[in-house]
Amino acid sequence: MIAPISISLHVNGERVDAHVLPRTNLADFLREHLQLTGTHVGCEHGVCGACTVRVNDEIVRACLMLAVQAHDASVQTIEGLSDSGEIADLQDAFRNRNALQCGYCTPAMLMAAQDLLKQQPAPSRDDIREHLSGNYCRCTGYHAIIDAIEATANARRGSAR
Repeated sequence: MIAPISISLHVNGERVDAHVLPRTNLADFLREHLQLTGTHVGCEHGVCGACTVRVNDEIVRACLMLAVQAHDASVQTIEGLSDSGEIADLQDAFRNRNALQCGYCTPAMLMAAQDLLKQQPAPSRDDIREHLSGNYCRCTGYHAIIDAIEATANARRGSAR
């Protein structure tokens, strides 16, 4: 029998102490242990991007990372970004530009979009496409998503002037 391992981490700014099996991936830990269900599980191979979260300010595929690897790390999920208001403008742009259909990919798209906008305040449409290339959307065809991210980037730069 495999014994659980103790881990401590910060999730959305709150300390979490838990016991997990060594094989538990971070996506399952967030969803099943912490009920943070905005982190979706799609392909379970790191290809679709549905499980995108931030670990120590870097976006990662939570299905490819073990929960024990997040020991002593800071993890942010879509719930944390949303609750903090950090992505309120992006969420509004996605809604206003019809950049969501079924919504399954939306949390990870928002995580990736915010990551891009933090790195590049004025991304080109090609930059946006490249940064989102690891996130699949089966419903929107991406044009509305790219429009929403571009509009958010333009609005953020306009308000900073």
